Amino acid sequence: MEHQRASDPVIQTARELATHSADIKHLQNDMDKMIKDMDEIKEAIKEISKTLSEAKGGWRMFMIFGGIGAVIGASMSWIIDLARN
Repeated sequence: MEHQRASDPVIQTARELATHSADIKHLQNDMDKMIKDMDEIKEAIKEISKTLSEAKGGWRMFMIFGGIGAVIGASMSWIIDLARN
């Protein structure tokens, strides 16, 4: 049986494959983490969109009630002004 040296191409190839395998595993772990983070970001964006949509509806109601109040106030002022004259 022949003893293989560290400079043997077969051993070098095996070492390179082991190194590449470890690198690929690290890259896969990083990709899995990025996918998880992106899913969390998507959920956060959905929540922000929902909150903005609700706020938009709130502003609409605020403007409607403000407009109604302004019309009532102006009408009452006009009626009082007519009553004085």
